[in-house]
Amino acid sequence: MTSTTQKYLSQAAHRTKVCFRVVCTDGTAHLINEGEPAFTLNFKNKRAERRILMFGHVGLLESYFCGDLDIDGSLQLAFRAGMDMGMDKSPSGLLKLRNAWHEFRFGNASIGQAKANARFHYGLGADFYKLWLDVPAMMYTCGYWKEGTQTVEEAQRNKMDHVANKIRLSAGESFVDIGCGFGGFMFHALDHYGAIGTGINTTTEQVKWLRGEIAGRGLDDKLKVVEKDFREIPGQYDKVVSIGVLEHAGRDQLFEVVRAHADALKPGGLGMLHFIGHMGVMDTEFYIRKHIFPGGWIPSLSLTLQALQACGLEVVDIENLRRHYAPTLDEWATRFDARWEQIHALDPVRLNESFRRKWRTYLWSCAEMFRSPNGHTHLFQVVFSKGNINADNYPMSRKFLYT
Repeated sequence: MTSTTQKYLSQAAHRTKVCFRVVCTDGTAHLINEGEPAFTLNFKNKRAERRILMFGHVGLLESYFCGDLDIDGSLQLAFRAGMDMGMDKSPSGLLKLRNAWHEFRFGNASIGQAKANARFHYGLGADFYKLWLDVPAMMYTCGYWKEGTQTVEEAQRNKMDHVANKIRLSAGESFVDIGCGFGGFMFHALDHYGAIGTGINTTTEQVKWLRGEIAGRGLDDKLKVVEKDFREIPGQYDKVVSIGVLEHAGRDQLFEVVRAHADALKPGGLGMLHFIGHMGVMDTEFYIRKHIFPGGWIPSLSLTLQALQACGLEVVDIENLRRHYAPTLDEWATRFDARWEQIHALDPVRLNESFRRKWRTYLWSCAEMFRSPNGHTHLFQVVFSKGNINADNYPMSRKFLYT
């Protein structure tokens, strides 16, 4: 291992208490911190070392993705150590250039590219997602782990109720679920609140599957799903629900998407934005954009609030559920690992070892990101209204959410 690479890996070791080992291409081993190593970075060739020098933590991860580097042991603790050490800070400006080029090629400015980006991730199919998401709702967003919650299934039901209660969803009301995924919230809202739902989804595979589910349950007169971009929502509704959509608006499309939310809401109606957001304006993690969510961009809370104000919406309530995302991701990652052989069997060519490494990295690293005391990435729920609320149409306190 070059002295520069070794220095890069060891200079910040004092920032973490996690013990780990580095095995170089020549077979020599270096122990970082005292104790029993939780994981080992096993370099297979010099190419992996060069990637680290050029692209920092992304170079390390991309070497892991292609097999030039193995991470043996606890991947979870590997990411905890990396975040403790601040390894997400690139030693060069090359990552910014790669991120800018990625935005130029894959940004969501055009509806066609936004659709292709969504299908890259969400078009993997229900059979893939049902192996590791909650059953039966398959909610692919942060759960709500209120006291006493034991499973991710409970956490997702809690979340759906939390959202429905915040917007005062009631029988006979119409609502639009923007980015409805596999329809978990739509079915829950009809079953438990008697509300009539329309889903907006740009992913062809999810739309086809969900239409089949709606027809199979005999609910065509109550629920429907429209294959549209988030900027093309038809009609107006009593309530608007947006769970995990703003992250997919794109770097420069935030205002457009928030405007579409506003236009879809009837005067006097309530809506909910549930989204991953930054405290402050900053770039979105490049490896996530490159390998997991092309076109994705995490918006800042401040810019989101500005967009809401510019679109004539009143902000009624803001809650930060950052701490709830780590246990949700822990459950997803654990199930993904446990059921990998079943996942791989679905499509051995596409769902190969490189895919496994990318998705393990995505799930475990995001869990540690939300758990990290040094992070700037959060999970916000923002309730908004079209027209100012008053004592007659919205409670004066949040007591109603918990009684």
